[in-house]
Amino acid sequence: MSDTPKLLIYVSAVTPRINYTFRHICTHILGLKIKFTSKIEEFIAYEGMKLSYGKQKLGNELFIQQSGLLSEQGFSDTEVRVSKWDNTVCFFRASKDSDLPFDIFAASFYMLSRYEEYLPHVKDEYGRFPAKESLAYKKNFIEQPVVDIWAYKFKLKLEERFDHLDLPSRNYSTKNILSVAEAYKYKKKGIVRSIGASLRNLINFNISTFIERIEVLLYLKNDPYDVYDSLIHFSKKENLNWHFMFQLSNYSIYSKNISYNKTKYQALIKSMGDYGKIGLLPGFEALYKFKTLKLEKNRWEAIVNRPLEICLSDFFDINLPDLYNNFDKLEIKEDFSMAFVDLPGFRAGTCSSFLFYDINFERISPLILHPPALNSCAFENFSFFEIKKKLENIQKHVREVEGTLAVIFKNSDFKKTGKDEKIFDLVKMINNG
Repeated sequence: MSDTPKLLIYVSAVTPRINYTFRHICTHILGLKIKFTSKIEEFIAYEGMKLSYGKQKLGNELFIQQSGLLSEQGFSDTEVRVSKWDNTVCFFRASKDSDLPFDIFAASFYMLSRYEEYLPHVKDEYGRFPAKESLAYKKNFIEQPVVDIWAYKFKLKLEERFDHLDLPSRNYSTKNILSVAEAYKYKKKGIVRSIGASLRNLINFNISTFIERIEVLLYLKNDPYDVYDSLIHFSKKENLNWHFMFQLSNYSIYSKNISYNKTKYQALIKSMGDYGKIGLLPGFEALYKFKTLKLEKNRWEAIVNRPLEICLSDFFDINLPDLYNNFDKLEIKEDFSMAFVDLPGFRAGTCSSFLFYDINFERISPLILHPPALNSCAFENFSFFEIKKKLENIQKHVREVEGTLAVIFKNSDFKKTGKDEKIFDLVKMINNG
């Protein structure tokens, strides 16, 4: 991009919401440099590309009618009426004077900011925001990255209006994330825990698990969660990159991992750093208590000997906006948690990374959110065939907007159960399909 602004945008006042959303749509997704002005004289005199965003059109410029959401502060129970538009949906409808039939920027902000999650809503048993409570699920667009689809339709409108416009193209890419909440199923857990678990197996007549545990502890069989060598071999063969997330919590009802002090576990974490990026999987308590999150961050940095930059909240929900503000305070730069746990689809309506926006303080955070389209926890709710079909549909949409398809797997997904080949096939499909 040259130093000269490509698109001049007239708004009566540049609010943080307007700045955030326009820069995401125009600059981050479309690669278009922009400049704002609130001076009508400057806007009228400008001879380059220009767009006005307001209640009414000024002249013959490109015009998007404003719904008002981006001029507000805080949140309220805003009525959202979803309509069909082309091959997708839209909401916050505009008048016929608008060059798009809806306020693309307000609709995008609503999705990216997770506006609906600030409103009162029903939570599941783990305190999570269920996918079925979302607007995207209720109106059947959960498998579409609507923000990117809207941005690309806006791109077509720009190219129609300004025939000399040459915007850069993106490339379809993938992000493979491995969540390691329990590094090993049986081994390295200590004598007391192993004996206690074995007794529970016998009391509950879970004989197959008891036998498997004994075989692993006697080195007659490999631990089913110890999939790292086979995963590395597969990834080298397929030329795949991974983000590995490891939990370092204290043992609790929510954390059954081996101790973070175990030399074997620390060696595993450091060795996986040779094959991809590594980050922290905060424990349940760390998601709600800053002190615990800081403690786990310090543990991670002591093991890896470098600053922690990446986090993932896997099974448990992100506590908006507190968790992300805590990440900010600890200078954590990237997060992979913006996914639904129970269903495939786009929680924030996008397949592009974006900055977190805190509605409580009307503040743009430096924290980069990478939104996965699938968390493998959803495997429990569907057959493998259903998951594959849903992913194929999602992948088609992501390819159309040259976005990024990110998927969270668990190490236990790759255990030798007869289904492991299907999981590897799914990974291949995501990265090559």
